[in-house]
Amino acid sequence: MTQHLMKVSNVPAFLMHAMQQEDYIVHDHAHIVDPMALSKVTALVGTGSESKVDRNLLAMLPQVKLVALCGVGYDGIDLEAVKERGIVVTHTPGTMTADVADLALGLMLAVGRRIPQADRFVRNGDWVMESFGMTRRMSGARVGILGMGRIGQAIAQRAAAFDMQISYCSRSAKPNLPYAFHASLETMASEVDYLVVAAPGGAATLNLVNATVLDNLGPKGYLINIARGSVVDPEALLQALKTKAIAGAGLDVFWDEPRVSPEWRSLSNVVLTPHIGSHTEETRRAMADLTMANLRAFYARGPLPTPVPECKPST
Repeated sequence: MTQHLMKVSNVPAFLMHAMQQEDYIVHDHAHIVDPMALSKVTALVGTGSESKVDRNLLAMLPQVKLVALCGVGYDGIDLEAVKERGIVVTHTPGTMTADVADLALGLMLAVGRRIPQADRFVRNGDWVMESFGMTRRMSGARVGILGMGRIGQAIAQRAAAFDMQISYCSRSAKPNLPYAFHASLETMASEVDYLVVAAPGGAATLNLVNATVLDNLGPKGYLINIARGSVVDPEALLQALKTKAIAGAGLDVFWDEPRVSPEWRSLSNVVLTPHIGSHTEETRRAMADLTMANLRAFYARGPLPTPVPECKPST
């Protein structure tokens, strides 16, 4: 039986191709061609960072019973609304852990050693006239990780290879880990050189990294965000970067991406990347494969491989 799906965001080409190979009919929520499509759609598909599913959308889709996300984050999904309707949300945890952790270390090196600025220095011919300024050593530095899930732990493993002193802040201590636990983010920020944000988005973490945290990080500290833009207060961070209240920042996520204010682009002490944490061919294929596994299991009425924690069946 042909199944009707609807995209609620752009999806990777790997996933779109796989859905077409399965003979799914995939509608685009922004361009509905079939006037009867809304009553036929049984599953929504999108990426974790861009998908927005609320009561208004669900009210137009009476048959939907699955939201299959190609990504880890699901803070754009109204979980209360989907659970009321008996809709299950799935995502793709574990597939992007290594890539995101790699990028976190890359941003730490880039902002501390000023690699983008050094590249421009050579390209512009400035090296002929003067020497490049001193930078900061990363090996042996202190790193504090906000959030110690899969990605936070992968970042810590990589930081250990740089002989870094590792601490973390999360909802609770993890006794199996050898790193120093801080219950207070403000306290941890005052004791590290790099503060890496690896916490999920959503209301619980909105603007968690605020002006006080940044003040505690101090003029020699760097902020790295590979999680969600919403976790960091944008106005507080912009002010801290402008006034050199912190040394710099490496940002892969933003508050209204892909629209990034010219104010950010004009700063010399920040390294910006376009949300590419999971943007490798290997990871995108793995994410697409797991999304397809969730879709196949749903239509076969089998157990779903990776429902989000809030949608897992009770035991």
